Amino acid sequence: MARAARNVTMHSHRRARAVVSRLRRSLVLGAVAAMLCVRGARAEDCGHGPEGFSQWLASFKQVAEGNGVSSEAVDRALAGVAYDPAVKRHDGGVAMFGHNFAGFAASHVTPGMVARGRAELKRYAEPLKTIEQRFGVPGPVLVAIWGQETSFGGDSGSFPTYSALATLAWDCRRAERYRAELVDALMLVERGIVQNPRELRGAWAGEIGQTQLMPSAYLMFATTPDGTGTPDLIHNSADALASTAAFLKSHGWQPGAGWDEGEPNFAAILQWNSAEIYAKTVALFADRLAGR
Repeated sequence: MARAARNVTMHSHRRARAVVSRLRRSLVLGAVAAMLCVRGARAEDCGHGPEGFSQWLASFKQVAEGNGVSSEAVDRALAGVAYDPAVKRHDGGVAMFGHNFAGFAASHVTPGMVARGRAELKRYAEPLKTIEQRFGVPGPVLVAIWGQETSFGGDSGSFPTYSALATLAWDCRRAERYRAELVDALMLVERGIVQNPRELRGAWAGEIGQTQLMPSAYLMFATTPDGTGTPDLIHNSADALASTAAFLKSHGWQPGAGWDEGEPNFAAILQWNSAEIYAKTVALFADRLAGR
């Protein structure tokens, strides 16, 4: 997620996970409980530091396999995965956006960002036109999100994704949520979407791609502008923009309606990221790009 957007990472796509992950979460927790009971594992079910992580990860491999991930994919993705204390520090010290919208917006909707955004609108005019015809989401909104999340694909994050997700899946604070996400991330390998799991990098909370989707949202919403071919949200900007539009459409975007605070589509932007200051900043950025 973008430098600012990463600060409220798990608020960003919480409802995007609901459909895919609800059942899987139950399966994961049930499998963990059954496995620990049957095997008499000594490792704790979760922790607050690196102690016990390796034993838990070894057990979790069987949970992933029970959720349809092949042993080969599990081994490829989790080989070399280690507890990442930097992830824990980020998770324990999340800095919110604050309450000063004017100050936040001034530093994130700069003349330079607007100029770059307008250039990207021209560069991707054709796929953005196709995307809007398909989903009803205008290019300025998508480019504004793209710019806020990763500076138009320039900063998608540097944390090893599988170590980050495994660290949070082990941590007691949000273990259930992240175990579901870790299974989804393993499924990306199983389906051939992620070819080199050791090289996958993203935000500290597991978001990946040019607009920073969680693995569950990647599985749900990944698409190309016209819906054909295999989407690549990490290397292909047009695919990332199309997938962002698919997310917004699924979360109530109304074609032709406004997106500023108080207008119908502001609620859809809040579903992307529930921080009001962030949503207002995206709306402002989109206004500037649209010449509003």
